[in-house]
Amino acid sequence: MLSIKNLLVCILILPLIGVFLLALIPSSNLALLRLVALNITCLTFVLSLFLWVFFNKSIGTFQFVSKFLWIPILNLNFTLGVDGISLFFVMLTTLLIPLCLLISWKSVKVNLKEFLIAFLVMEFFLIGVFCILDLLLFYIFFESVLIPMYLIVGIWGSRERKIRAAYFFFLYTLLGSVLMLLSILYIYYQVGTTDYEVLTTFSFSEAEQRILWCSFFASFATKVPMLPVHLWLPEAHVEAPTAGSVILAGVLLKLGTYGFIRFSLPLFAKACFYFAPFVYSLSVIGVVYASFTAIRQSDFKRIIAYTSVAHMNLVMIGLFSFNTIGLEGAILQSLSHGFVASALFLSIGVVYDRHHTRMVSYYGGLVHTMPLYVFIFLFFTMSNIGLPGTGSFVGEFLILTGSYKVNTSITFLGATGMVIGGCYSLWLFNRVCYGNLKTQYFTAYSDISKREFFIFLPLLVGTLVMGLYPEIFLESIHMSVNLLIELMYF
Repeated sequence: MLSIKNLLVCILILPLIGVFLLALIPSSNLALLRLVALNITCLTFVLSLFLWVFFNKSIGTFQFVSKFLWIPILNLNFTLGVDGISLFFVMLTTLLIPLCLLISWKSVKVNLKEFLIAFLVMEFFLIGVFCILDLLLFYIFFESVLIPMYLIVGIWGSRERKIRAAYFFFLYTLLGSVLMLLSILYIYYQVGTTDYEVLTTFSFSEAEQRILWCSFFASFATKVPMLPVHLWLPEAHVEAPTAGSVILAGVLLKLGTYGFIRFSLPLFAKACFYFAPFVYSLSVIGVVYASFTAIRQSDFKRIIAYTSVAHMNLVMIGLFSFNTIGLEGAILQSLSHGFVASALFLSIGVVYDRHHTRMVSYYGGLVHTMPLYVFIFLFFTMSNIGLPGTGSFVGEFLILTGSYKVNTSITFLGATGMVIGGCYSLWLFNRVCYGNLKTQYFTAYSDISKREFFIFLPLLVGTLVMGLYPEIFLESIHMSVNLLIELMYF
């Protein structure tokens, strides 16, 4: 019988079991390959729901902790655990992976076995990133995520530039992490271990904190992405298949902000305070620049990719407000962005599967032939600009409330980026859905299928629940954020 204590271990190893099963199935049996991969990922998601059910909301420490000896002579252990901060990131990962498989149900037929294995391996690494409590092992999983994503973009990408985009993605995100590895080695020789809970009790000097913070920042800022290391993201999004874009926007962009929350803020608190003006400046420039850049794009995916840059830079403003409201808003906005950005990329995938183009100028008047699609697209467009009643509104409101306590100018500039965001989102919706049908380009139209509707449904429900009743999320996050604030200030 599955014990509650070992629940996290089961969630982590289930994707690996799926990889083993897929390896045994012949590549020609496409139906069985899809069925096994989908069942494994759905089971993983169901088990992750039990993490939430059995999660004790009254304590901020790590729960479901499992510890395994890795290299005892070096005092390195494989430790798993989740707190209120990482809980929902694990659940977001396990939700989006089966949706990625469903959206690729008919579109991916070439090398399907390898495609499914790549997604299951990525799920294993992503769950590991969010629940490993050892800095060195975190780094290994953090960087290993790049490998399956690199293959997904490079092999199953949609256009000729996919190899270039894959290299762009891999080199940008890997180069920033070399400094982080050197810093982890320095920390190990200073402390004698990379165990997270031991590191939080160790006090580095102010000079050490600043140097270590900069090296960690080089890695995490690339993943967010912050300016000027954001250029890999639009390239990767445009060339990736729909499922690749969904997991990239939904989960991979959260690795940078999660790294800041988990390691930079508690371990290098003095350095965080010292560099806060620098982070604020980069974040505000990122929000405004990405918003204006989105307006002039002609490719569906590039527009949504730049909106992701703007939203994740707004999250950085919340993180560096150093108060409970701002931090909780940043976590909630990250989760909401995971729902909304994923749904918007799924929306692009729906029309791309039918018409094989992402150029906005080819579309128009879809409300006449695809009313259900237009309704879903409108809902997530409104969520993207922070309509009250959606998760984005709650996250953005908390971020701006938290940052207003620290710096009113930054709050004002961050809010202007949101106003510009409303302009480009509504303009995009208007061009695609209203006006006359452009029958000179397309003659056959079909509304979304049952499979596509049920892919959108959990994202739609999640966005609404987070907007209408955010307390069910915040009550699990609250104690862990308070503990983080204590580590920073005391």
